[in-house]
Amino acid sequence: MSVLLLRLSGPFQSWGVQSRFGVRDTGLEPSKSGVAGLLCAALGRPRHAPLGDIAALTMGVRADQEGRLLRDYHTAGKGGFLRASGHIEREDLIVSSRYYLADARFLVALEGEDSLLQRLHDALRSPVWPLYLGRKAFPPGEPVWLPDGYRPGEHLMEALERYPWLGTDERRRPAQVRVVIDDPQGPEVRPDAVPPSFAERTFLPRRVSTRYIPAPPLREAGT
Repeated sequence: MSVLLLRLSGPFQSWGVQSRFGVRDTGLEPSKSGVAGLLCAALGRPRHAPLGDIAALTMGVRADQEGRLLRDYHTAGKGGFLRASGHIEREDLIVSSRYYLADARFLVALEGEDSLLQRLHDALRSPVWPLYLGRKAFPPGEPVWLPDGYRPGEHLMEALERYPWLGTDERRRPAQVRVVIDDPQGPEVRPDAVPPSFAERTFLPRRVSTRYIPAPPLREAGT
C-alpha cells in the first residue's frame, strides 16, 4: 500500500452531500464522492464508467485551514413582467440558499494500490478535463498535484501527520488540526460514499471518525 496526497485550496469550495430543493449545502471538508469526481476529471473518465477502483481507496482529510462557512442567496426566474400588450405574465421565481467554504485549505490522502495511485498522480499533473472544488464555479487556487504527493510504502495517518502544513501564514498555524478518515467502525455516517458510477444519482453512506493531531511541521525553506 502507498499514499497519494492532494492539495485542495482556493478562494471558494463547496462539497455538497445532501443538497435538496432550495438548499445547496456543503460539508466542512471535501466529500469522498467529490474527490472521486475530481479524480475522474483528471483521468478523463466518463460519467457512466464504473468507479469501483476509486471507491476502494481509503481517504483521509486534514483541515490545515478550516475556512469560513458562507451563504449565498440565489434567485432564478423573472417573477412578474409586463408585455408590450400591457398584459402581466408571471413566471415562478425560484429561491435557493447555497453554502460554501471560503479560504479553506485541505490535504487529502488516498491510500491504495501503487499502480492506481501512480496513474492518478500522473493524471493530476496533466488533467484531461478541468478540475474544480466541488462545483464548477470553484476552480483550485493552486495545483491539486503535489510534486512529492506520491508516497510509496507510506501509511495514511503517517502521511497526514508528516506532510508539511499547507498554510501560507505561519501566524495562523493552529496548535492542532482536524483529521477525518474512512473508518468502517466509525461513529459518524456521511451520505457521500462513491456511487457505482456518476450516471446514477445514488447517495450511499460512509462511516468516518474524526480526530485531532498536533499541527504538522512547517515546510523547510527551499523545499
